[in-house]
Amino acid sequence: MSLDLEALAGGLPIAGILAATLEAARRGNVVIEAPPGAGKTTIVPLALLEHGQLGDGQIIVLQPRRLAARMSATRTAALLGERVGRRVGYRVRFDHAGGSQTRLWFMTEGVLLRRLRDDPELAGVDAVVLDEFHERHLDGDLALALLRRLQLRGRPPDPNPAPDGPRPLRLLAMSATLDAEPVADFLDAARLRTEGRSFPVEIEHRSPRSRHAPVPLERRVASAVRELIERGLIGDPAAPGHALVFLPGAREIQACAQQCAPLAERAGLELLTLHGQLAREQQDRAVAPSSGSKLILSTNVAETSITIDGVVAVVDSGLARVADFDPGSGLPRLSLAPISRASAAQRAGRAGRTRPGLCIRLYARHDHDHRPEHQLPEIRRLDLAGPVLELAAAGVHAPEAFAWFEAPAPATLTVASELLRALGAIDGRGELREVGRAMLGFPLHPRLARLMIAGLELGVGELAATAAALLAERPLRRGRGAHTRAAPRTTDADILDEIELLGRPPDAGASSTRAAVERATKQLRDLVRRRGSLRAHAGPRPTRAKARDRALRQALLVAHPDRVAKVRVDEHDQRTLVFAFGGSAELSRESGVRASWVVALRSEERREGTRRRALVRSAAAIDPEWLVDLFTDAVTDTQALRFDPDRGRVVGESALRYGKLTIESSAMAKLPEAEAARVLLDAARSLGLGRACGEAQAEALTQLQLRARFVREHRPEFPILDDALIDAVLATACVGKTSFAELARANVPALLSAELGARAGDHRALDRLAPQRVTLPGGRRLTIHYEPDRAPWVGSRVQDFFGMARGPRILDGAVALVLHLHAPNRHDIAVTSDLAAFWREHYPDQRKRLSRRYPKHDWPLDPLTAEPPRPRSARRRSR
Repeated sequence: MSLDLEALAGGLPIAGILAATLEAARRGNVVIEAPPGAGKTTIVPLALLEHGQLGDGQIIVLQPRRLAARMSATRTAALLGERVGRRVGYRVRFDHAGGSQTRLWFMTEGVLLRRLRDDPELAGVDAVVLDEFHERHLDGDLALALLRRLQLRGRPPDPNPAPDGPRPLRLLAMSATLDAEPVADFLDAARLRTEGRSFPVEIEHRSPRSRHAPVPLERRVASAVRELIERGLIGDPAAPGHALVFLPGAREIQACAQQCAPLAERAGLELLTLHGQLAREQQDRAVAPSSGSKLILSTNVAETSITIDGVVAVVDSGLARVADFDPGSGLPRLSLAPISRASAAQRAGRAGRTRPGLCIRLYARHDHDHRPEHQLPEIRRLDLAGPVLELAAAGVHAPEAFAWFEAPAPATLTVASELLRALGAIDGRGELREVGRAMLGFPLHPRLARLMIAGLELGVGELAATAAALLAERPLRRGRGAHTRAAPRTTDADILDEIELLGRPPDAGASSTRAAVERATKQLRDLVRRRGSLRAHAGPRPTRAKARDRALRQALLVAHPDRVAKVRVDEHDQRTLVFAFGGSAELSRESGVRASWVVALRSEERREGTRRRALVRSAAAIDPEWLVDLFTDAVTDTQALRFDPDRGRVVGESALRYGKLTIESSAMAKLPEAEAARVLLDAARSLGLGRACGEAQAEALTQLQLRARFVREHRPEFPILDDALIDAVLATACVGKTSFAELARANVPALLSAELGARAGDHRALDRLAPQRVTLPGGRRLTIHYEPDRAPWVGSRVQDFFGMARGPRILDGAVALVLHLHAPNRHDIAVTSDLAAFWREHYPDQRKRLSRRYPKHDWPLDPLTAEPPRPRSARRRSR
């Protein structure tokens, strides 16, 4: 039966470019820009099906969400007067409707990727339509690139060619807010645009604060709904209209539903919710036509693809939950973020479909105007392990060289490849391994797919399926409702608590998360039972509960090799996880795991002002010996030396390590000599000679340097005592030693002095030219002081110099020492290098003054003939 497309379009804006679209699709690829409600999602695929002259093959329409795919298929089938599953069908994860007669398939991007994997040529498909491509989902970007690759390569010859020649694959990209030029260039496509038909929408902004204090979101939503009721926009039986409230997630939807319920009841509004975790019946009820007024609380699933007729007012929170990924830490981040201006326009446009409408934005106009035009695409902010695995399956072993529509950051690709290698999915060259091929059989993130396979191998396939379903969704909560939880119990794995909760009858507060998990669990368990090729590798099934739990924890470890951590506990019982491959995170107090070794299951990074805090909400205890058994290639047997400052010596440790974490260690009985000397030398360098050999030797070294510098100033040919020489002698002194005590006994300053002498050709050269001490005629030994920027000097009482016509000299008599002549109280009475001049010119006056003050001391008239006092030690020896 041929369709009357003009009548079917019913005056929709898309009708104006429908003929041009069909002609452009006959010749090549097409990019269509059309606003929400223009009819592109339903009419363009139907036109291709009936009048596209592309042949009798299939047409695939990609939708970014499961809900949109299912509802678009249902709506399109209704336009044909059929139930979904005949000529029009859908296929999403764990659900489908359609069969051999189905020619128009609505499916999610991930489902198409799996079909491309099984059928790389897309045999029998005439066209693929990428709807709402502006959302730039990760799978959508990958699908576009692989489809274009297929186009450019060409399909193999058709054994049963069509009478009018070969049928090439056509690609159409459609969006309401698409920057069409880059997509059109990538596809070498024609560009078509329709302005659409909509009624004016008045935009009003509301401050999120009251008297400078923030107001909770649910109260602001309730206030906006109350205003809509009072203004007669909703709740008027004479002019029924719906209000659509955009909220960031299911948690905010529930809070707002509780706040708005009394308002809705008084105004006669049907209060409905809409998000991806709801059961199909609840989703259908939210979008179905209604004669009365509805208040629909929705996530951004209602932004595009899904059209709800009769919406006359929109309340926009301006927020969405945005996922991203930090390649540095390997942790995902989920944050509440402002939407882009393009998304804000999409949301507002939902109010002008049937009559003039109103959009109340719960944020300031200034805030809106300073937001980015478009959201950063997922390929620039998410973990790429899934796409890299898909590329490996497609024979692309160097993802950085792949012809992406928009290339991701090289660091993100590197992290993804490293994770896949750790999971055993690809080899070092990027080629798919048997485990990776098996992982592709599960519609899950590669990490969770690996969990499924490990669970099968360990005999707990169905238990692993339940864990994978839970980890793919938000965590189940214990207690009243979805958002409260009692104090955590001590457990070997938080996921075991969730599995236990799932096995209990649901209470009155059971969340939509539970329903989503139950559906996914059933589908995954069915998939486990059907996969005969994997059952051949299944291990024996543990019979005892404790053994099953242990096997599940081992499977979780296999799936999270990069999230192994040791637990450090502080005095406040706060647990910090130190990860094997760098970084750390706090373990949430909600976790009941109290083990020393864990694997982090649910991890995220939170931003607190300018600071980012990594938080692990769910963990599982592991036995470190499992690392040796499961990751033989990643565990290293190392011998490491380090300097123990408390003991002042080099110590050695032989250790089994996983990444930076030590599994077990023991002290080394014998240290390798060369390595021990190097470690000791490094410690002496960093801590200084004072710590290494004592302050006396440090001071001796300083004096040695000053003496050598003094000699070199007068004798340039004398060897240089620089840092290089000191380091070389210190290194030699460290050989054969393992402690600072042994190094101190080597007497580094003495070794340096000997080395200087050897280089000077006279081992006594330094002591002769710049001695450390000088002996006066009376036997007094004086220390010579060598100081920077001062001449060498000695000091003693004036009586010690009696009988000397001139002062002592150094440098083979070339330099006179500066003399500090002391009174009996040790104060200087003269500083001179000319002792004869002092005796002649100054001594007579000093004698008169000092003899009166110190009469017990000798003050001879002629100091040149007087005998100096002998040191006490010398007097004792003479007696």
